[in-house]
Amino acid sequence: MPMEGVPTSLVKIGHLLFLSTAWGMQVWVTLAGFLLIRGVSRHTFGLVQSILFPFYFYAVLSCSFLNLALYAMYHPRELLSTGETLQISLFFLCMVLAAVNARWFSPTTSRTMLRMQEIEKEHGLGMEVGLQARREEYQRLREKDAKYRAVRQKFYRYHGLSSLCNLVCVLATGFNLCCAALHLRAL
Repeated sequence: MPMEGVPTSLVKIGHLLFLSTAWGMQVWVTLAGFLLIRGVSRHTFGLVQSILFPFYFYAVLSCSFLNLALYAMYHPRELLSTGETLQISLFFLCMVLAAVNARWFSPTTSRTMLRMQEIEKEHGLGMEVGLQARREEYQRLREKDAKYRAVRQKFYRYHGLSSLCNLVCVLATGFNLCCAALHLRAL
């Protein structure tokens, strides 16, 4: 049941808490990958991400759902301005993209990555640190092993879709955080 009027202080705190939690997780998890890949082996990096990402996507999904619910409760559809419609749409979009990531893209990416890593281990690859190490050997493996090439293509396709969904969520949450900040009366 939509509620018109001013939300209570508890609702405002909850909304800001869920919004800032989602934003903080999104920024940290997105940027931490760039740091982590430089400090651990490729296979360790993949394992960490395969464990971290399901929790991350479900947490973003939960925060987005709670933000959407709280925001929609105090912004009845009949009274929405263009900016409020955009905010609700972005909360919904982030919720849907996080759900797609949590349910389909992340598990498929992880399963494919594990198959790819098995093939790499057979060829003595994957334990090097950083992206540039042994680049030529990976290139040769792609050229000579059709199975590896196919698994790698599937991995990068799903990884790319997952990354795109995550980027859109980061931007949507960032926009909603800016809107919330612009509507604060005082700090």
